[in-house]
This record gives sequence, structure tokens and C-alpha cells, in this order.
Amino acid sequence: MENANALLWEVSWWEFLLVTVILAGGAAYLTGRAVARAWQSNLQLVYYIILLAAATRFIHFALFGGTLLSPHYYLIDLVVLLVIAFLGSRITRARQMATQYSFLYASAGLLGWRARS
Repeated sequence: MENANALLWEVSWWEFLLVTVILAGGAAYLTGRAVARAWQSNLQLVYYIILLAAATRFIHFALFGGTLLSPHYYLIDLVVLLVIAFLGSRITRARQMATQYSFLYASAGLLGWRARS
């Protein structure tokens, strides 16, 4: 029953949750936030997350006996981390636009901003 959903996780669901979502996801969120605060491009964020996904695969391999060079599980980790990183980047960018350019923009929820009328 451990590998019932082997499409998403390799060894067990709690390993995927702990390593990929909580540990590496937290690092991805903070990376997205740092890239947004430095006004860097999304392409640079993708580069950082590609490296973070490789480190995540190594943690799966070293601690839990997963495969190191698995393209399938690397892509799963990469997609999850990219979603979290872009979420962190977008939240930070929306807050920046509403705060630093408050004479032009107002906050429009967690992920957006709108022009002031």
C-alpha cells in the first residue's frame, strides 16, 4: 500500500510531503520571494529551482533510498517546487507593487494589484 500512488511519490507519501513539499517547498517559496524582492526575472527563478529540484532528488536518494537519476520523479519535484516558487514570487511582487507604488496601484487580493482610479 506504500506505493499505491507511485505516479507522484517514489517511496512513501510522507517522504514526499516532508522532503519535497515542506522542506524543499519552503526553500522554493523563500527563493521566489528573494528573486521578487531583488526585481530579478522569472527565468532566473526557474534556474534556481532547477538546482533546488536536483538537491531534493539527492535528499530522497541519500535519506530514503530513492533513485538519484530518475527523470520522472525529478520532473514531479520540479513542477511542485516551481508552483510553490512562483506563488512566493507573485505574492511578494503584489505586495511590492501595492506598497512601493501606492500612488499608482492598490492591492487586489493576495496575488494581484490594480491601478488606482
